[in-house]
Amino acid sequence: SFRSVYDGEEHGRFMEKLEARIRNHDREIEKMCNFHYQGFVDSITELLKVRGEAQKLKNQVTDTNRKLQNEGKELIIAMEELKQCRLQQRNISATVDKLTLCLPVLEMYSKLREQMKSKRHYPALKTLEHLEHTYLPQVSHYRFCKIMVDNIPKLREEIKEVSMSDLKDFLESIRKHSDKIGETAMKQAQQQRNLDNIVSQHPRISGGKKSKKEVCASSDLEVKNTSPMSEQDSGILDVEDEDEDEEVPGAQDLVDFSPVYRCLHIYSVLGARETFENYYRKQRRKQARLVLQPPSNMHETLDGYRKYFNQIVGFFVVEDHILHTTQGLVNRAYIDELWEMALSKTIAALRTHSSYCSDPSLVLDLKNLIVLFADTLQGYGFPVNQLFDMLLEIRDQYSETLLKKWSGVFRNILDSDNYSPIPVTNEEIYKKIVGQFPFQDAELEKQPFPKKFPFSEFVPKVYNQIKEFIYACLKFSEDLHLSSTEVDDMIRKSTNLLLTRTLSNCLQNVIKRRNVGLTELVQIIINTTHLEKSCKFLEEFITNITNVLPETVHTTKLYGTTTFKDARHAAEEEIYTNLNQKIDQFLQLADYDWMAMEPSSKASDYLVDLIGFLRSTFAVFTHLPGDVDAHSTMSGKVAQTACMSACKHLSTSLMQLLLEAEVRQLTLGALQQFNLDVEECER
Repeated sequence: SFRSVYDGEEHGRFMEKLEARIRNHDREIEKMCNFHYQGFVDSITELLKVRGEAQKLKNQVTDTNRKLQNEGKELIIAMEELKQCRLQQRNISATVDKLTLCLPVLEMYSKLREQMKSKRHYPALKTLEHLEHTYLPQVSHYRFCKIMVDNIPKLREEIKEVSMSDLKDFLESIRKHSDKIGETAMKQAQQQRNLDNIVSQHPRISGGKKSKKEVCASSDLEVKNTSPMSEQDSGILDVEDEDEDEEVPGAQDLVDFSPVYRCLHIYSVLGARETFENYYRKQRRKQARLVLQPPSNMHETLDGYRKYFNQIVGFFVVEDHILHTTQGLVNRAYIDELWEMALSKTIAALRTHSSYCSDPSLVLDLKNLIVLFADTLQGYGFPVNQLFDMLLEIRDQYSETLLKKWSGVFRNILDSDNYSPIPVTNEEIYKKIVGQFPFQDAELEKQPFPKKFPFSEFVPKVYNQIKEFIYACLKFSEDLHLSSTEVDDMIRKSTNLLLTRTLSNCLQNVIKRRNVGLTELVQIIINTTHLEKSCKFLEEFITNITNVLPETVHTTKLYGTTTFKDARHAAEEEIYTNLNQKIDQFLQLADYDWMAMEPSSKASDYLVDLIGFLRSTFAVFTHLPGDVDAHSTMSGKVAQTACMSACKHLSTSLMQLLLEAEVRQLTLGALQQFNLDVEECER
């Protein structure tokens, strides 16, 4: 519309119309105002009144507000403070709630570090598990918790390394202390054996039976001064009296096994138990090989063997303890495998080193030590039959060393003997010798003092040394778990070797040595005759100490009779040989004048001297032993044989003088002189 007005030509007209319209409206407004004016005035008047009242009200409100403001300032301050308090309270409450969740985590972590510091690794590992699975998940959004979570694998590894370090220290410690552990275990075994022996001896004592020592004491009187093995040699391994009352500690008291248990638990918790088992077994195998390597000079002293055994016993005592206190760290198959290896190496080492030993006392002590070693390990359940089998091998070696030692003893006795009958001046000496050697002669007993035994001193000495040898053999057979028959057989075989080889050789050497006199040879015949008679007493002696009757099947007999007979025959042969040599010496003095015209009135001087020598020599044979009948028979036999041998040799030698190639011519006077000599021999 406006556009059409402005675009058209009626703009003026429109303005006129518009002005007219405005004037109309003004008039209408004026009319209306005039109509409502009074009301307007009234309203204005009321408004003015209201303004006054409103002003008053405003003043009152302002005044009230001022008063209120003044009064409310403290309240506002208090409210502000209350607001702050409420805010703080809320914050504190939230903090307490958060700390309630965080504090256990921190406490557990602190406890973990403390356990690590005090090397309580297994509890530390348990604490670490609680921390990881129970506490940290509740506060995982905190930064410090994330650091802890990152540290957990490192802590586990640290615990693993430290526990392994403790295990290595433990392995090194038991390697060093296995000697002491073994010594302790063997002491315990010795004490137990002593206790068993005491218990087993009481019934015998109360039953009135004689013990072995009582039997021995009643059957002979030992010659202490010539004994190569006196009683004190047998007690090498006896625990001293003051030690018997003390309680010997066990392996668990000497060694702290806790590092093994801790490490085993830790590796089990960490899922690496198999790794730990393999490592432990590998290290212990290495240690076993070191322990089983004997020192090169072990055979020189008993202490060398003792230390070697102590280390082996200590090793297996520890392994046995580990077997029974851990579940599967080591098992019976592993222990048996180790023991098989140890047994073979130990036996090989003992065979080698014992072969160097030439001292029977050391061999005997070694045997006692091996028995104690075997008994100790048998007490822990290890099979030791092979050790006892090896002891039977060492027994043969022991017998050889005994034979060598007794060879020297016999040589000393025979060399120091004066080969003359033992004189006795009183009853005490007589009883002493009769106590040492089983000799009975009614005729000699009736004779007054002083008197003489028919034999020389070497008879009772040799007899007692044979008994000492039997004792020495018996000592070795103790505790070998052999039957009485086996012990008896062993003693008899060794004694036979002593008689047939050692003593026989010594007697033969004495008989065959140069410058041995006829008197000595005759005394040897007398001595061997008495020793031959004593063989039955040696048989009884062995029977008494072994309790095996000689009638038992397979019982070995003593060959002493043969030995002494052979020695006597050798002495007789030596007498015949010596007589012939003496005759030859006299015949060398023969100086016949084969061209003499007349014989002398008497026999040749050399022959007279020879016959005088033979007469004095045959007088010696009256000392040959035996009772009246046996004496005459024995002396007659030896004297007759010696006489026949001498006469035969003399006649042959005289015939040789006649038939010598140098004698080309004889006179009747020379033959008559020779005939005088032959007649002198016949006379």
